[in-house]
Amino acid sequence: MADTAKEGSFAPSTSERTSRSSSQGSGSASGDDPFGDQMSQGDRQGMRKASRTRTQSTSDIKVLRTSKRTIYTAGRPPWFDVKGQFKEAFVIGICGGSASGKTTVANKIIEALDVPWVVQLSMDSFYKVLTSEEKELAHRSEYNFDHPDAFDFELLFDTLRKLKRGRNVEVPIYDFTTHSRTKQQHTLYGANVIIFEGILTFVNPEVRKMLDMKVFVDTDSDIRLARRLRRDITERNRDLVGVLKQYDKFVKPAFEQHIEPSMAHADIVVPRGGENEVAIDLIIRHVHSELEKRDVHFRSQLAAAGQGQPLPSSLHVLESTPQVRGMHTIIRNRETNRDEFIFYSKRLMRLLIEQAMAMLPFKTVQVKTPQGSTYEGMRFNWRRLCGVSILRAGETMEPALCAVCKDIRLGKILIQTNLSTGEPELHYLRLPKNISEDHVFLMDATVSTGAAAIMAIRVLLDHDVQEENIFFLSMLMAESGVL
Repeated sequence: MADTAKEGSFAPSTSERTSRSSSQGSGSASGDDPFGDQMSQGDRQGMRKASRTRTQSTSDIKVLRTSKRTIYTAGRPPWFDVKGQFKEAFVIGICGGSASGKTTVANKIIEALDVPWVVQLSMDSFYKVLTSEEKELAHRSEYNFDHPDAFDFELLFDTLRKLKRGRNVEVPIYDFTTHSRTKQQHTLYGANVIIFEGILTFVNPEVRKMLDMKVFVDTDSDIRLARRLRRDITERNRDLVGVLKQYDKFVKPAFEQHIEPSMAHADIVVPRGGENEVAIDLIIRHVHSELEKRDVHFRSQLAAAGQGQPLPSSLHVLESTPQVRGMHTIIRNRETNRDEFIFYSKRLMRLLIEQAMAMLPFKTVQVKTPQGSTYEGMRFNWRRLCGVSILRAGETMEPALCAVCKDIRLGKILIQTNLSTGEPELHYLRLPKNISEDHVFLMDATVSTGAAAIMAIRVLLDHDVQEENIFFLSMLMAESGVL
């Protein structure tokens, strides 16, 4: 790396291609404890107290979330290609009458798929907010929850579109007891497979276009009625007369008018619901074949992608002055003692950050001094600046950043290499609030292939940070990582 390294380099992420001037976090995130000393005691207590999200998989829930932190208890593999563009998830739409066994089929698919990341999204979360008059009708079992007009398809479409693109979303929680949305929301994260189930899954054309596979669960009407009676009485505090009244007036007509005709859009019809093991096995085989087509061997493709390419124009190398060359000579000398290595590394980091600050947008301002004279200076022409370090090596650059910007907000991302696959995986995430409005200094001390940096940049983009507002800073960058 010594021959090809770009010394004291940083690069504004002006394109997905040039954002590869970044870091390989596996080397900087080693050790037995994946969180190490980066997590405080409060963080660990927060992990124990955090409630589980609705992200489901074949193993334990893989995301723990507190009010400020997101912790992946199993690493999340790349959800994008070698150019940083997201890979669309495979979306399975499951439709069927009320209490037909859609959720049972969805759970059996999740159990049998055996893929790391599967998200289950229910259409029940997207009922419209009812007015006081509509709530009165609902309490008297006179409101039609089975009509397309009862659903917020605009929010549903936007949520499903973001999930398909690998974005995290906030999903509302609908309380059927009070017939209103609760203040809490579920956080769902992008996944390899998304299972979307509901009574009117196939009704909306825009939603239907996003479904890669459409499954209709067909169950006998008597069985569906018996299941609905048990569910509504025991789980939703309804009375028997009200449930039967609602079934005859709304549920059965809606099935005949809207749900049953949508069976024509289904790719697979599953009779008897979750009891039909043959149909579920057929679905699993098809999903596996589709996932194999979309599989990306990230690191190997990344190593070959930049061969023979010129250095990107967005790359800026710290000017090679005698001072900079001298400091690099000292920190690269194996005979240098620890104290000198730390001292000169910190000095080099500070010069790097000061140079990066000069790339930020500034505007000219005039200030009047107490003596009455006018001084012309520069002011940062943006709302905020924040720093995000790729653990663990990136954290060594935080003191230099704080020395230059005293009150800067800091975030952390932990990315490690999966020893079995050789691919980078996201394990820990803590970003400043409203980071989408900030300029961001993304920091890692060294860069090899750039795999971890591309993942970190993709995380920032998924949190709505503008690409042109991301600056990647590193002391040493191998040419393969820059390209």
